[in-house]
Amino acid sequence: MSWNPAFPPGTMPGTGAGADTPLDAIETVIVPRSRDIGGFEVRRALPAPQRQMVGPFVFFDQAGPAEFLTGQGIDVRPHPHIGLGTVTYLFQGDFHHRDSIGTDQVITPGALNWMVAGRGVTHSERTSASARQGPHSLFGIQTWVALPERMEDAAPSFEHHGKADLPVLEAHGIHARLILGQAWGARAPATTFTDMFYADVTLEPGAHCPLPDGHEDRGLYVISGEVGIAGDSFGPGRMMIFRPGDAITVTAGAQGARMMILGGATLEGPRHIWWNFVSSSRERIAQAKADWRAGRWGEGLFELPPGDDTEFVPYPLLRAGKTGA
Repeated sequence: MSWNPAFPPGTMPGTGAGADTPLDAIETVIVPRSRDIGGFEVRRALPAPQRQMVGPFVFFDQAGPAEFLTGQGIDVRPHPHIGLGTVTYLFQGDFHHRDSIGTDQVITPGALNWMVAGRGVTHSERTSASARQGPHSLFGIQTWVALPERMEDAAPSFEHHGKADLPVLEAHGIHARLILGQAWGARAPATTFTDMFYADVTLEPGAHCPLPDGHEDRGLYVISGEVGIAGDSFGPGRMMIFRPGDAITVTAGAQGARMMILGGATLEGPRHIWWNFVSSSRERIAQAKADWRAGRWGEGLFELPPGDDTEFVPYPLLRAGKTGA
């Protein structure tokens, strides 16, 4: 569905857009690091030395753009999670998702896969068999949302919402698809547990877009093009995190821009991260490590996905606190 959001005064073209953005409104600029996740390189913006989370978002990876020959693709073998929700969103290509609660779902561009790990889940993500029948591309973002303490021991769950189900807001050179949470008076359909927002925003050249207000933390990641904020310009692969409470307006450059915006309320406290495990409790992570290392599927926290249970990612030898894929 589409409609014109009620943007605040001073944010429309020709009305002094951006004038209310303070010059020191940007708290942090993050340059992603390259990481290999098993023959495929991603660019990781969160967690970063400067900032662990933006609102509840504790992990942010850009995958691609990458091109594959016939028969090739991505094969992320079954691996475990606790204490987080995985958010998969694609611009190009597809992923075939299977998990230990029985989900079997292919995601395509513009749709949402939202898997809440809770106390423990295992999943795999692979290029679909149909995509491998010819040359194909992959480009997308995967984020993790840290769960509030009350949800860390909840049963795992999964939601898929197709492209047509996600709210679209259009006005004055702005096309925004709301993926999670609420922003600009709209709400996405996926179940969330804290105040948050996550959106895919495309701007025509010179268009002005105000960031959602009323959220404690807000960040922006440039996918393509260039954006101007308070007199500075930022190109692809840059994440900006803003001071709480400031009115922020983003202006697209001469070629337009595409960006992901994200944020929400901060959690009760910091989160421990080890490999694919996120928790407020070191004890929960220790238990998850022991269960995955033991490999007694169905006897502890983890089971392998039906239909994809002949291999899995082995227990890693990582330093404490290091994050994996």
